[in-house]
Amino acid sequence: MTDSVILDVWCELQCPDCHAALDDVRALRARYGDRLDIRLRHFPLDKHKHAFAAAQAAEEAVAQGQGWPYVEAVLARTAGLGREGEPVLLEVARELGLDVEEFDTALIDGRHILIVDADQAEGKAIGVTGTPTYVIGGERLDGGKSQDGLRARIEEIADRLLAGVA
Repeated sequence: MTDSVILDVWCELQCPDCHAALDDVRALRARYGDRLDIRLRHFPLDKHKHAFAAAQAAEEAVAQGQGWPYVEAVLARTAGLGREGEPVLLEVARELGLDVEEFDTALIDGRHILIVDADQAEGKAIGVTGTPTYVIGGERLDGGKSQDGLRARIEEIADRLLAGVA
């Protein structure tokens, strides 16, 4: 019996489809709790000019202990992020009570760029082309085209892995 299963969520914080996928992520978190380790993986797309900065900001939120709350708050403002850019990232940090000066510094000094670059490189290597894309139990599920049926498929794989039937 496995203690927990890893679900990698390849995400981009300026992506409306990733915002739509949050309901599935929340439902999976509610159903499995600690048995499903949901890991945010960054895959900023070139078509979204603020996505790379947003990914770096998300890593700063992780460093400050508010990774997922930050990600969810930024995804709720994909349109605003597209229009206004980095000020939105700092505004969300402020609303969550995070150290905004540290966020600003992190975006300037690029301390999280290597994490974002590594995620993006790994994503490309395993065939991620859009967001959201899920990887669980070695299976890649592309949510960029449609979310339909994906949560059920993830649950099916997670249940099988948690039961120890690989």
